[in-house]
Amino acid sequence: MTKILLLGANGQVGWELRRCLLTVGEVVATTRQDIDLTDNQKVTDAIAAIRPDLLINAAAYTAVEQAEEEPERANQVNGYALEAISQCAKKYYFPIIHYSTDYVFDGTKEEPYTEEDTPNPINAYGRSKLLGEQILLSSGVPFLILRTSWIYSMRGKNFLLTMLRLSQERKEIRVVNDQYGTPTWSRFVAQVTADMLVANVRDLKTYFDSHCGIYHLTPAGATTWYEFARAIFSSVRNDFIKVLPISSAEYPTKAKRPKFSVLKPSFQRLYSVGSCPDWFAVFRLAVEA
Repeated sequence: MTKILLLGANGQVGWELRRCLLTVGEVVATTRQDIDLTDNQKVTDAIAAIRPDLLINAAAYTAVEQAEEEPERANQVNGYALEAISQCAKKYYFPIIHYSTDYVFDGTKEEPYTEEDTPNPINAYGRSKLLGEQILLSSGVPFLILRTSWIYSMRGKNFLLTMLRLSQERKEIRVVNDQYGTPTWSRFVAQVTADMLVANVRDLKTYFDSHCGIYHLTPAGATTWYEFARAIFSSVRNDFIKVLPISSAEYPTKAKRPKFSVLKPSFQRLYSVGSCPDWFAVFRLAVEA
């Protein structure tokens, strides 16, 4: 049976992976308390003790605002930890799945980003995630980098839960309406990952050797934070909250956000799958789950 080491098992994507991966093999689910990505030696020792057949890194430093104040920590968790992981992968012969972000792009493009577009992050979080990508790309080990965007779920910290919380505290919410992206349900990411592995679990080495690279894993389509907020309140039939569109300039933040970070989905190339669903269709499934 394939032994899968899952990092970040308590995160939004990691939590869903714990369940979805049960169809693939034995899952060794670890959290920050089990494997501390701020210490490369501890990472190396932990992986050496487990000796997985596959490592899935769903752990990440995701505090976009806070990363501006502690970029070194963000770089370690999202970047340099991949050096220790990839060195272990080379030593113990296992492939890596790593999740990255739309924030590796600067947002100046006017159509969805592809893997061929040159990254140019404009905040510390994006730079730390790009660092992790670059380390894997130069590592010489088999890997899949899956970029996703605007992750939401019913746990952790995310836009969906923030909106639901604010709706209990306020009668009016101001939401940015000039940043475009694709809301992505964490279970959608986890299920695509699991389906891909199930289809190729009999020969993962050959699969990773032939598919090694970067792929975009989001639903299709795009929206703004404002329109996403309206969809959220509509889904819970909250007709009392007033949502007002504002510009990014009216909502200043420490970290710059790309104005347009829509990714062109390409995960369909990873396994036999039908057409890519629209983000709103996926959101409706999330609401009904």
